[in-house]
Amino acid sequence: MPGLVLLGAQWGDEGKGKVTDYLAEEADLVVRYQGGNNAGHTVVVKGEEFKLRLIPSGIINGNATCVIGNGVVVDIQVLRREMEYLKARHIDVSRLRISDRCHLIMPYHIRQDECEEKAKGNLKIGTTKNGIGPCYMDKCARIGLRIGDLLDRDRFRSRLEEVLPIKNNLLTRLYGEEAFDIEDVMAQMTEDTAFLDGMVCDTSWLLHEALEAGKKVMFEGAQGTLLDLDHGTYPFVTSSNPISGGAAVGAGVAPWRIQNVLGIVKAYTTRVGAGPFPTELEDEVGHLLQSRGHEFGTVTGRTRRCGWLDMSVVKYAVRLSGMTALALMKLDVLDTCETVKIATGYRLDGKEIQHFPASLDDLQRVEPIYESMPGWQEDTSKCRTFAELPQAAQAYVKRIEDLAGIPVKIVAVGPGREETIVREAIF
Repeated sequence: MPGLVLLGAQWGDEGKGKVTDYLAEEADLVVRYQGGNNAGHTVVVKGEEFKLRLIPSGIINGNATCVIGNGVVVDIQVLRREMEYLKARHIDVSRLRISDRCHLIMPYHIRQDECEEKAKGNLKIGTTKNGIGPCYMDKCARIGLRIGDLLDRDRFRSRLEEVLPIKNNLLTRLYGEEAFDIEDVMAQMTEDTAFLDGMVCDTSWLLHEALEAGKKVMFEGAQGTLLDLDHGTYPFVTSSNPISGGAAVGAGVAPWRIQNVLGIVKAYTTRVGAGPFPTELEDEVGHLLQSRGHEFGTVTGRTRRCGWLDMSVVKYAVRLSGMTALALMKLDVLDTCETVKIATGYRLDGKEIQHFPASLDDLQRVEPIYESMPGWQEDTSKCRTFAELPQAAQAYVKRIEDLAGIPVKIVAVGPGREETIVREAIF
Protein backbone atom coordinates (compact mmCIF):
# COMPACT_ATOMS: atom_id res chain seq x y z
CA MET A 1 0.00 0.00 0.00
CA PRO A 2 1.61 3.33 -1.04
CA GLY A 3 1.93 6.12 1.49
CA LEU A 4 -0.22 9.25 1.53
CA VAL A 5 1.26 12.67 2.30
CA LEU A 6 -1.08 15.29 3.69
CA LEU A 7 0.28 18.85 3.63
CA GLY A 8 -0.68 22.50 3.49
CA ALA A 9 -0.86 24.22 0.11
CA GLN A 10 -0.69 27.79 1.41
CA TRP A 11 1.05 29.52 4.35
CA GLY A 12 -0.04 26.94 6.91
CA ASP A 13 -3.14 27.02 9.15
CA GLU A 14 -5.20 25.39 6.38
CA GLY A 15 -6.94 22.84 8.62
CA LYS A 16 -4.56 19.88 8.31
CA GLY A 17 -5.39 18.66 11.82
CA LYS A 18 -9.05 18.14 10.97
CA VAL A 19 -8.28 16.17 7.80
CA THR A 20 -5.59 14.08 9.50
CA ASP A 21 -7.99 13.21 12.29
CA TYR A 22 -10.74 12.36 9.80
CA LEU A 23 -8.54 10.12 7.63
CA ALA A 24 -6.77 8.53 10.61
CA GLU A 25 -9.78 6.26 11.01
CA GLU A 26 -8.62 4.50 7.84
CA ALA A 27 -4.87 4.75 8.47
CA ASP A 28 -2.71 2.21 10.29
CA LEU A 29 0.06 4.74 11.00
CA VAL A 30 0.15 8.55 11.06
CA VAL A 31 3.59 10.16 10.82
CA ARG A 32 4.70 13.71 11.59
CA TYR A 33 7.83 14.32 9.49
CA GLN A 34 9.10 17.88 10.11
CA GLY A 35 8.83 20.99 12.25
CA GLY A 36 8.46 21.24 15.99
CA ASN A 37 6.14 22.74 18.56
CA ASN A 38 5.93 25.92 16.49
CA ALA A 39 3.16 24.17 14.54
CA GLY A 40 -0.36 23.93 15.94
CA HIS A 41 -3.10 21.57 14.78
CA THR A 42 -6.65 21.87 16.09
CA VAL A 43 -9.02 18.90 16.03
CA VAL A 44 -12.73 19.12 16.95
CA VAL A 45 -14.56 15.91 17.87
CA LYS A 46 -18.25 16.08 18.86
CA GLY A 47 -17.84 19.71 19.82
CA GLU A 48 -14.74 19.00 21.92
CA GLU A 49 -11.60 20.85 20.83
CA PHE A 50 -8.08 19.42 21.03
CA LYS A 51 -5.00 21.56 20.40
CA LEU A 52 -1.82 19.72 19.43
CA ARG A 53 1.71 20.99 18.81
CA LEU A 54 4.00 17.97 18.42
CA ILE A 55 2.00 14.77 18.47
CA PRO A 56 0.36 13.74 15.16
CA SER A 57 -3.31 14.68 14.94
CA GLY A 58 -4.15 11.02 14.35
CA ILE A 59 -3.72 10.39 18.09
CA ILE A 60 -7.26 11.65 18.75
CA ASN A 61 -8.64 8.84 16.63
CA GLY A 62 -8.22 5.63 18.61
CA ASN A 63 -6.90 3.38 15.85
CA ALA A 64 -3.62 4.49 14.30
CA THR A 65 -0.08 4.19 15.64
CA CYS A 66 1.32 7.73 15.68
CA VAL A 67 4.95 8.42 14.84
CA ILE A 68 7.17 11.46 15.41
CA GLY A 69 9.72 11.06 12.62
CA ASN A 70 13.42 11.89 12.60
CA GLY A 71 12.82 15.21 10.80
CA VAL A 72 10.95 16.65 13.80
CA VAL A 73 12.78 18.67 16.47
CA VAL A 74 11.48 17.86 19.94
CA ASP A 75 11.17 19.89 23.12
CA ILE A 76 10.72 17.07 25.60
CA GLN A 77 9.03 19.34 28.15
CA VAL A 78 6.41 20.31 25.59
CA LEU A 79 6.05 16.67 24.56
CA ARG A 80 5.51 15.56 28.14
CA ARG A 81 2.93 18.28 28.80
CA GLU A 82 1.09 17.41 25.60
CA MET A 83 0.98 13.74 26.54
CA GLU A 84 -0.32 14.62 30.01
CA TYR A 85 -2.93 16.93 28.44
CA LEU A 86 -4.16 14.10 26.21
CA LYS A 87 -4.17 11.50 28.98
CA ALA A 88 -6.21 13.84 31.16
CA ARG A 89 -8.76 13.93 28.36
CA HIS A 90 -8.83 10.13 28.10
CA ILE A 91 -6.78 9.84 24.91
CA ASP A 92 -4.54 6.76 24.67
CA VAL A 93 -0.95 7.94 24.06
CA SER A 94 0.61 4.48 24.32
CA ARG A 95 0.32 4.28 20.52
CA LEU A 96 2.97 7.01 20.13
CA ARG A 97 6.44 6.18 18.77
CA ILE A 98 9.34 8.66 18.56
CA SER A 99 12.41 8.43 16.36
CA ASP A 100 15.69 8.03 18.23
CA ARG A 101 17.15 10.37 15.58
CA CYS A 102 14.93 13.35 16.51
CA HIS A 103 17.03 16.35 17.50
CA LEU A 104 16.36 17.89 20.90
CA ILE A 105 15.40 21.50 21.46
CA MET A 106 17.67 22.53 24.33
CA PRO A 107 17.17 25.42 26.79
CA TYR A 108 19.92 27.38 25.07
CA HIS A 109 18.11 27.07 21.72
CA ILE A 110 15.11 28.92 23.14
CA ARG A 111 17.33 31.65 24.61
CA GLN A 112 19.22 31.97 21.33
CA ASP A 113 15.95 32.22 19.39
CA GLU A 114 14.76 35.07 21.62
CA CYS A 115 18.06 36.92 21.35
CA GLU A 116 18.35 36.58 17.59
CA GLU A 117 14.81 37.75 16.94
CA LYS A 118 15.29 40.76 19.19
CA ALA A 119 18.61 41.63 17.54
CA LYS A 120 17.02 41.67 14.07
CA GLY A 121 14.81 44.64 14.98
CA ASN A 122 12.73 45.62 11.95
CA LEU A 123 14.13 42.63 10.06
CA LYS A 124 12.60 40.07 12.42
CA ILE A 125 10.58 37.33 10.71
CA GLY A 126 8.04 36.59 13.45
CA THR A 127 9.49 33.39 14.88
CA THR A 128 7.52 31.69 17.67
CA LYS A 129 10.71 31.84 19.82
CA ASN A 130 10.42 28.16 20.66
CA GLY A 131 14.00 27.38 19.66
CA ILE A 132 13.08 25.65 16.40
CA GLY A 133 15.45 27.53 14.09
CA PRO A 134 18.52 27.33 16.37
CA CYS A 135 17.91 23.60 16.87
CA TYR A 136 17.88 23.01 13.11
CA MET A 137 20.98 25.23 12.83
CA ASP A 138 22.84 22.99 15.28
CA LYS A 139 21.63 19.93 13.41
CA CYS A 140 23.21 21.31 10.22
CA ALA A 141 26.34 22.37 12.14
CA ARG A 142 26.59 18.80 13.47
CA ILE A 143 26.55 19.85 17.11
CA GLY A 144 22.98 18.81 17.86
CA LEU A 145 21.87 16.37 20.54
CA ARG A 146 19.32 13.68 19.78
CA ILE A 147 16.71 11.77 21.76
CA GLY A 148 18.82 8.65 21.37
CA ASP A 149 21.59 10.46 23.28
CA LEU A 150 19.17 11.39 26.04
CA LEU A 151 18.39 7.75 26.80
CA ASP A 152 22.04 7.21 27.80
CA ARG A 153 22.78 9.69 30.60
CA ASP A 154 26.58 9.33 30.38
CA ARG A 155 26.61 9.74 26.60
CA PHE A 156 24.28 12.71 26.85
CA ARG A 157 26.53 14.44 29.39
CA SER A 158 29.60 13.77 27.27
CA ARG A 159 27.95 15.34 24.23
CA LEU A 160 26.67 18.27 26.27
CA GLU A 161 30.16 18.93 27.62
CA GLU A 162 31.33 19.32 24.02
CA VAL A 163 28.50 21.58 22.88
CA LEU A 164 27.63 23.80 25.85
CA PRO A 165 30.88 25.85 25.78
CA ILE A 166 30.16 26.71 22.12
CA LYS A 167 26.64 27.86 22.90
CA ASN A 168 27.68 29.76 26.05
CA ASN A 169 30.38 31.55 24.09
CA LEU A 170 27.77 32.71 21.58
CA LEU A 171 25.23 33.80 24.19
CA THR A 172 27.63 35.60 26.53
CA ARG A 173 29.92 37.29 24.00
CA LEU A 174 27.44 38.24 21.31
CA TYR A 175 24.24 38.82 23.26
CA GLY A 176 25.50 39.55 26.79
CA GLU A 177 23.43 36.73 28.27
CA GLU A 178 24.32 34.60 31.27
CA ALA A 179 26.01 31.27 30.59
CA PHE A 180 24.13 28.02 31.09
CA ASP A 181 25.38 25.76 33.87
CA ILE A 182 25.87 22.17 32.77
CA GLU A 183 24.37 20.76 35.98
CA ASP A 184 21.24 22.85 35.54
CA VAL A 185 20.86 21.76 31.93
CA MET A 186 21.45 18.11 32.83
CA ALA A 187 18.86 18.31 35.60
CA GLN A 188 16.29 19.98 33.34
CA MET A 189 16.76 17.56 30.46
CA THR A 190 17.05 14.31 32.43
CA GLU A 191 14.74 15.07 35.37
CA ASP A 192 11.98 12.78 34.18
CA THR A 193 12.47 10.83 30.97
CA ALA A 194 10.51 7.79 32.14
CA PHE A 195 7.55 8.88 30.02
CA LEU A 196 9.67 8.03 26.95
CA ASP A 197 10.04 4.37 27.97
CA GLY A 198 9.02 2.05 25.14
CA MET A 199 8.28 4.92 22.77
CA VAL A 200 11.71 5.77 21.34
CA CYS A 201 12.80 3.49 18.52
CA ASP A 202 14.06 3.31 14.94
CA THR A 203 10.86 4.63 13.38
CA SER A 204 12.29 4.36 9.85
CA TRP A 205 12.41 0.58 10.30
CA LEU A 206 8.92 0.62 11.82
CA LEU A 207 7.56 2.42 8.76
CA HIS A 208 9.47 0.19 6.34
CA GLU A 209 7.94 -2.92 7.92
CA ALA A 210 4.46 -1.37 7.85
CA LEU A 211 4.69 -0.39 4.20
CA GLU A 212 6.12 -3.79 3.26
CA ALA A 213 3.13 -5.39 5.00
CA GLY A 214 0.72 -3.29 2.91
CA LYS A 215 -0.45 -1.08 5.76
CA LYS A 216 -1.88 2.38 5.20
CA VAL A 217 0.61 5.08 6.22
CA MET A 218 -0.26 8.78 6.28
CA PHE A 219 2.49 11.41 6.52
CA GLU A 220 1.35 14.62 8.18
CA GLY A 221 3.13 17.86 7.35
CA ALA A 222 3.27 20.90 9.60
CA GLN A 223 3.15 24.54 8.46
CA GLY A 224 2.56 24.92 4.70
CA THR A 225 4.17 25.02 1.27
CA LEU A 226 4.98 28.73 1.30
CA LEU A 227 6.77 28.31 4.63
CA ASP A 228 9.11 25.70 3.12
CA LEU A 229 12.76 26.58 3.79
CA ASP A 230 13.78 26.16 0.13
CA HIS A 231 10.62 26.94 -1.80
CA GLY A 232 8.66 29.29 0.46
CA THR A 233 8.64 33.07 0.71
CA TYR A 234 12.19 33.20 2.03
CA PRO A 235 13.25 34.49 4.56
CA PHE A 236 9.71 34.49 6.00
CA VAL A 237 9.73 30.70 6.21
CA THR A 238 10.14 27.87 8.68
CA SER A 239 13.36 25.91 9.23
CA SER A 240 12.31 22.65 7.57
CA ASN A 241 10.67 21.29 4.42
CA PRO A 242 6.89 20.79 4.67
CA ILE A 243 6.56 19.84 0.97
CA SER A 244 6.10 16.19 0.00
CA GLY A 245 9.81 15.71 -0.69
CA GLY A 246 10.43 16.44 2.98
CA ALA A 247 8.30 13.46 4.01
CA ALA A 248 10.74 10.89 2.62
CA VAL A 249 13.69 12.52 4.39
CA GLY A 250 11.86 13.41 7.60
CA ALA A 251 10.33 9.96 8.04
CA GLY A 252 13.12 7.83 6.61
CA VAL A 253 11.26 6.16 3.75
CA ALA A 254 12.04 5.84 0.05
CA PRO A 255 10.40 8.49 -2.20
CA TRP A 256 8.69 5.82 -4.31
CA ARG A 257 6.73 4.75 -1.22
CA ILE A 258 4.70 7.96 -1.57
CA GLN A 259 2.27 7.94 -4.48
CA ASN A 260 -0.59 10.09 -3.24
CA VAL A 261 -0.35 13.67 -1.99
CA LEU A 262 -3.38 15.45 -0.56
CA GLY A 263 -3.05 19.23 -0.51
CA ILE A 264 -5.02 21.07 2.16
CA VAL A 265 -6.38 24.40 0.91
CA LYS A 266 -8.43 26.93 2.80
CA ALA A 267 -11.33 28.36 0.75
CA TYR A 268 -9.62 31.73 1.11
CA THR A 269 -6.03 32.60 2.04
CA THR A 270 -4.48 33.42 5.41
CA ARG A 271 -1.00 34.25 6.61
CA VAL A 272 0.54 34.76 10.06
CA GLY A 273 3.43 37.15 10.58
CA ALA A 274 5.33 39.38 8.18
CA GLY A 275 5.95 39.04 4.46
CA PRO A 276 4.21 39.76 1.13
CA PHE A 277 0.58 38.68 0.77
CA PRO A 278 -0.78 39.59 -2.70
CA THR A 279 -4.50 38.95 -2.04
CA GLU A 280 -4.61 40.38 1.49
CA LEU A 281 -7.84 42.19 2.36
CA GLU A 282 -7.58 44.98 4.91
CA ASP A 283 -11.21 46.00 4.54
CA GLU A 284 -14.49 44.81 6.02
CA VAL A 285 -14.37 41.59 3.95
CA GLY A 286 -10.96 40.73 5.43
CA HIS A 287 -12.30 41.36 8.92
CA LEU A 288 -15.36 39.23 8.13
CA LEU A 289 -13.18 36.29 7.08
CA GLN A 290 -11.06 36.75 10.18
CA SER A 291 -14.10 36.78 12.46
CA ARG A 292 -16.11 33.98 10.83
CA GLY A 293 -13.03 31.82 10.38
CA HIS A 294 -11.76 32.35 13.95
CA GLU A 295 -8.39 33.16 12.44
CA PHE A 296 -6.06 33.11 15.42
CA GLY A 297 -2.92 30.96 15.69
CA THR A 298 -3.16 27.69 17.65
CA VAL A 299 0.33 28.11 19.15
CA THR A 300 0.81 31.87 19.33
CA GLY A 301 -2.73 33.24 19.37
CA ARG A 302 -1.63 35.77 16.75
CA THR A 303 -4.28 37.17 14.42
CA ARG A 304 -4.06 35.77 10.90
CA ARG A 305 -4.11 38.09 7.91
CA CYS A 306 -6.90 37.18 5.48
CA GLY A 307 -7.50 37.50 1.75
CA TRP A 308 -9.17 35.95 -1.27
CA LEU A 309 -8.10 32.53 -2.52
CA ASP A 310 -4.82 32.84 -4.43
CA MET A 311 -4.59 30.12 -7.06
CA SER A 312 -1.05 31.12 -8.03
CA VAL A 313 -0.07 29.91 -4.57
CA VAL A 314 -2.13 26.71 -4.86
CA LYS A 315 -0.86 25.84 -8.36
CA TYR A 316 2.71 26.38 -7.18
CA ALA A 317 2.08 24.01 -4.26
CA VAL A 318 0.46 21.41 -6.54
CA ARG A 319 3.52 21.44 -8.81
CA LEU A 320 6.12 21.33 -6.02
CA SER A 321 4.61 18.38 -4.20
CA GLY A 322 2.98 16.51 -7.06
CA MET A 323 -0.40 16.82 -5.37
CA THR A 324 -2.94 14.30 -6.59
CA ALA A 325 -6.01 15.79 -4.87
CA LEU A 326 -7.14 18.71 -2.72
CA ALA A 327 -9.17 19.06 0.46
CA LEU A 328 -10.97 22.41 0.53
CA MET A 329 -11.41 23.72 4.06
CA LYS A 330 -13.70 26.31 5.68
CA LEU A 331 -16.02 26.73 2.72
CA ASP A 332 -18.70 27.76 5.21
CA VAL A 333 -16.75 30.90 6.15
CA LEU A 334 -17.72 32.33 2.75
CA ASP A 335 -21.44 31.65 3.30
CA THR A 336 -22.39 35.30 3.87
CA CYS A 337 -20.41 36.77 0.96
CA GLU A 338 -22.48 38.29 -1.86
CA THR A 339 -19.53 37.89 -4.22
CA VAL A 340 -16.47 35.64 -3.92
CA LYS A 341 -13.22 36.24 -5.75
CA ILE A 342 -10.39 33.99 -6.90
CA ALA A 343 -6.99 35.30 -7.90
CA THR A 344 -6.27 33.26 -11.04
CA GLY A 345 -2.80 34.71 -11.65
CA TYR A 346 -0.52 37.74 -11.29
CA ARG A 347 0.62 40.72 -13.31
CA LEU A 348 4.13 42.01 -12.71
CA ASP A 349 5.04 45.39 -14.18
CA GLY A 350 1.99 45.17 -16.41
CA LYS A 351 2.78 41.69 -17.77
CA GLU A 352 0.97 38.48 -16.82
CA ILE A 353 3.37 35.93 -15.30
CA GLN A 354 2.95 32.17 -15.03
CA HIS A 355 5.50 31.46 -12.29
CA PHE A 356 5.42 32.16 -8.57
CA PRO A 357 8.16 34.77 -7.91
CA ALA A 358 11.18 33.88 -5.77
CA SER A 359 11.92 37.57 -5.16
CA LEU A 360 9.95 39.11 -2.31
CA ASP A 361 10.30 42.48 -4.03
CA ASP A 362 8.53 41.05 -7.07
CA LEU A 363 5.90 39.34 -4.92
CA GLN A 364 5.27 42.63 -3.12
CA ARG A 365 4.66 44.33 -6.48
CA VAL A 366 2.46 41.77 -8.23
CA GLU A 367 -1.15 42.60 -8.96
CA PRO A 368 -3.60 39.72 -8.55
CA ILE A 369 -5.82 38.95 -11.53
CA TYR A 370 -9.25 38.42 -10.00
CA GLU A 371 -12.20 36.44 -11.22
CA SER A 372 -15.50 37.22 -9.48
CA MET A 373 -18.16 34.62 -8.87
CA PRO A 374 -21.62 34.87 -7.29
CA GLY A 375 -21.77 34.06 -3.60
CA TRP A 376 -24.37 31.64 -2.28
CA GLN A 377 -25.46 33.40 0.92
CA GLU A 378 -26.79 30.17 2.36
CA ASP A 379 -25.75 28.07 5.36
CA THR A 380 -23.57 25.20 4.13
CA SER A 381 -22.68 23.80 7.56
CA LYS A 382 -25.50 21.24 7.46
CA CYS A 383 -24.60 19.90 4.01
CA ARG A 384 -23.23 16.36 4.04
CA THR A 385 -23.05 15.64 0.30
CA PHE A 386 -21.72 17.73 -2.57
CA ALA A 387 -25.16 17.77 -4.18
CA GLU A 388 -26.61 19.44 -1.07
CA LEU A 389 -24.32 22.46 -1.46
CA PRO A 390 -25.84 25.54 -3.12
CA GLN A 391 -25.19 25.64 -6.87
CA ALA A 392 -22.94 28.70 -6.52
CA ALA A 393 -20.84 26.91 -3.90
CA GLN A 394 -20.53 23.86 -6.17
CA ALA A 395 -19.45 26.16 -9.01
CA TYR A 396 -16.78 27.70 -6.76
CA VAL A 397 -15.36 24.27 -5.90
CA LYS A 398 -15.40 23.17 -9.55
CA ARG A 399 -13.61 26.35 -10.63
CA ILE A 400 -10.85 25.60 -8.10
CA GLU A 401 -10.54 22.12 -9.60
CA ASP A 402 -10.27 23.57 -13.09
CA LEU A 403 -7.53 25.99 -12.08
CA ALA A 404 -5.58 23.49 -9.96
CA GLY A 405 -5.83 20.69 -12.50
CA ILE A 406 -6.63 18.08 -9.84
CA PRO A 407 -9.86 17.04 -8.07
CA VAL A 408 -11.19 18.44 -4.83
CA LYS A 409 -12.00 15.21 -3.00
CA ILE A 410 -12.90 16.65 0.41
CA VAL A 411 -14.92 19.76 1.26
CA ALA A 412 -15.12 20.93 4.89
CA VAL A 413 -18.10 23.01 5.96
CA GLY A 414 -17.22 23.31 9.65
CA PRO A 415 -14.59 22.29 12.21
CA GLY A 416 -16.20 19.02 13.36
CA ARG A 417 -15.57 15.55 11.92
CA GLU A 418 -19.19 15.30 10.85
CA GLU A 419 -18.99 18.61 8.95
CA THR A 420 -17.07 16.97 6.14
CA ILE A 421 -18.10 16.12 2.59
CA VAL A 422 -16.06 13.29 1.03
CA ARG A 423 -16.57 13.24 -2.74
CA GLU A 424 -14.10 10.44 -3.43
CA ALA A 425 -12.07 8.01 -1.30
CA ILE A 426 -8.54 9.17 -0.46
CA PHE A 427 -6.85 5.88 0.46
